[in-house]
Amino acid sequence: MEIDIGIGKSGRQAFGFDDIAIVPSRRTRDPDDVDISWQLDAFKFTLPMMGSAMDSAISPKTAVQIGRLGGLAVLNLEGLWTRHEDPEPYFEEIAGLSKEKATLRMQEIYLEPVKPDLIGQRIAEIKAQGVVTAGSLTPQNVRSWAPSALASGLDVLVIQGTVVSAEHVSSREEPLDLKEYIVASEVPVVIGGCASYSTALHLMRTGAVGVLVGVGPGAACTTRAVLGVGVPQATAIADAAGARIRYLDETGRYVHVIADGGMRTGGDVSKAIACGADAVMIGSPLASATEAPGRGFHWGMATFHPTLPRGARVEVGDRGTLQEIMVGPAHENDGKLNLFGALQVSMATTGYSNVKEFQKAEVMIAPSLQTEGKSLQRSQHVGMG
Repeated sequence: MEIDIGIGKSGRQAFGFDDIAIVPSRRTRDPDDVDISWQLDAFKFTLPMMGSAMDSAISPKTAVQIGRLGGLAVLNLEGLWTRHEDPEPYFEEIAGLSKEKATLRMQEIYLEPVKPDLIGQRIAEIKAQGVVTAGSLTPQNVRSWAPSALASGLDVLVIQGTVVSAEHVSSREEPLDLKEYIVASEVPVVIGGCASYSTALHLMRTGAVGVLVGVGPGAACTTRAVLGVGVPQATAIADAAGARIRYLDETGRYVHVIADGGMRTGGDVSKAIACGADAVMIGSPLASATEAPGRGFHWGMATFHPTLPRGARVEVGDRGTLQEIMVGPAHENDGKLNLFGALQVSMATTGYSNVKEFQKAEVMIAPSLQTEGKSLQRSQHVGMG
């Protein structure tokens, strides 16, 4: 239902994760009987997750660790790892920058050109450890740099930008024909981001195996402030899930909806799946891992844009190891550790045995969910406070 904003404009109300709650059903299950595995094309993962293609979160080393824990990490093929033979000094420098100087200095560091041979080298490093390899490129650079990654054994290509559409218009250059490229691709392609029913549907029609849903919800992203563009995640995911149903009816082909950003806790991950996502893409939780390359700091792919940065370097600290963050055990009670153990327990508590069943869970608009009965936690800054 649309709401009048003024005489000449109306709009739908949209909801984020904090606005909704998952409703328990008439059944509960043993968590050990719940299956949270995920299959993307020919690849099966024990966890329904992708590690976001952010330099602060994903390195070749952490990509391997995430793969061994059951997820799929996406390396930013336009980041520090493909601009510098040894990027470690730059990670050290970025972590030591003052708030006032961080963005300008990062813009300077990222002026170093991407080197195709380093793209191949990084993919080969991950591939040699026996895990599924995935890398991210922006649409304008796919033609130039994807061949190096593919030649080194890339398994999944992610074509990613702040907003990606199937109909990019440019008077200056010939844009990438996504449908033509994806149909001819020798590896499965995931594409995004998007935040609406129509855009998700158009991206599904390109032949992608998955669509990333999320514009501006990430912890380090400032797109919503800089551009005024974005849709709260619960609504964006539900709309994309609706597009998936229509596309499935049209073609008989299932395209995965991947919630990208805005998830801080196991509860957020659970709500993303309950709204219709097949998997989640997370960045800041991984950047807060002991092993993360960002050394306790996190920034996005647009933070260092040369003329209009749309991200910030934020401090995420060291919350625990990658294993503790992803699959536990948890030693804190704020929901930021053991994210996928929490998903499993959430599904068990509400009576669902697998991800596709959980997508049908009942949800409610619940503005008091985070505050009801939590005054002591909030005053003492513990738990949900």
